[in-house]
Amino acid sequence: MALDDANRREFLKMGGAALAAASWSARSYASIVGANDRVKVGVVGCGDRMKSALIPAMLQHAKELNFEFVAVSDIWNRRREEGAAYVQKLSGSAVDPVRNNDELYARKDVDAVLVATADFQHALHGVEAVNAGRDAYVEKPTAHTMEDARAFRAAVHKTGRIVQVGTQRRSTPSYQKAYEYIQSGKFGDIVMVEMTWNVNQPGRWRRPDVVPLLKEEDTDWKRYLMNRPDAPFDARKYLEFRLFWPYSSGIPDQWLVHQIDTVHWFTGLPHPRSVVANGGIYLWKDGRQNWDTMTAVFDYGPLDDLSKGFQVQYTSRFTNSAGGVKELYYSNGGMLDMSKQTVTSTGGLSARSAAEMKMQPNLLESFSLSEKVEAVSTDVITSDPGNSIATDAGTAYRTEKKSASLADSEAFMNYVIANQAFDLLDRKANVTAVEEHIKENDAPPPGVNFSSTFVVGVRRA
Repeated sequence: MALDDANRREFLKMGGAALAAASWSARSYASIVGANDRVKVGVVGCGDRMKSALIPAMLQHAKELNFEFVAVSDIWNRRREEGAAYVQKLSGSAVDPVRNNDELYARKDVDAVLVATADFQHALHGVEAVNAGRDAYVEKPTAHTMEDARAFRAAVHKTGRIVQVGTQRRSTPSYQKAYEYIQSGKFGDIVMVEMTWNVNQPGRWRRPDVVPLLKEEDTDWKRYLMNRPDAPFDARKYLEFRLFWPYSSGIPDQWLVHQIDTVHWFTGLPHPRSVVANGGIYLWKDGRQNWDTMTAVFDYGPLDDLSKGFQVQYTSRFTNSAGGVKELYYSNGGMLDMSKQTVTSTGGLSARSAAEMKMQPNLLESFSLSEKVEAVSTDVITSDPGNSIATDAGTAYRTEKKSASLADSEAFMNYVIANQAFDLLDRKANVTAVEEHIKENDAPPPGVNFSSTFVVGVRRA
């Protein structure tokens, strides 16, 4: 079935709803011309990402929006067969395993695809999809070389296909409210942005139990490499690609891309004017090539007016989780804290300091961004275990535990961000696991700063 423009665009709108925390309804979809035509979706790459986030999210809305999975393409026979069985079990419909994307796009029953492959493959698989006449939801990063990014962009423009990339913050209500607030001018000029993404996880992006299972004869190593230089088969570079260049850049591809995207969105600036960065492998010397610690400083501002602008300081490490995940925007009047979803006068120009220079004080009115948007439904799953699933996790936690404060909900959310600890299919089990940890250890899990009142309440329960 060929998708008309309205129906094709709804695939990506639906992707935004299911995969990026944007609300959606059957009523709005039912008004679309051709809504009775079932949209058939193929999976490109059925690894952890696809199975833990994208497939469950899509299936939450597939029935009401008339979408269905029909095929799973993966070059590793194990993932291909297990992936097809997994989708079939969850959906109740037959799903075919196919060996590669050539076979997938030779089918006449695939209208659109979800792409969640290795970082370096995203743009190339995107090109394949649109050139084959399919629309696509493509995981971030779009690309990590400009050559691949430009090729993907050109293919999308040439074919007119619809593509969405998984930088999910743009579909999160609190971020949308932050964008509106900054654009209104009430926040004032941005003077500084501080961003962190810190974990203490030697096993992050490692797959030690899976690597021994992958044999060269069970996959297609040449297809895996695509346009990367020829290299001997290496199961670690296949399954732990995030740790190895040129298959990923690691921290920038995985985490910085989400956070720095908000700077471009909130300001409308297309790119930084300059950037300096440094890093290294300071602790986890396990054969990885990509840094376990990184700091970058960006200069942003109008490209034609160097007198205006601000810095973005970005730091990330695998070696100590202090600081967690933060996105702090500063103006002369205060701070916008996206980790807490608040605007406060923190650091703003006080009356005393202003009076010294015969100036007026500048202190922002404090408010919660989450209070100015509708609560995110616990039925909505977002697209990135790194952060967006946490939106649902925090909401689900507060829903399961009526006594939980907003701060407790945020603490649980930050724990999920740092540890990828949230089971999409069993929210209640995760709440129970955190409570049990408190009872056994007289303290929350590392990185979770629940209110003392709540911790005491759990201990007594």
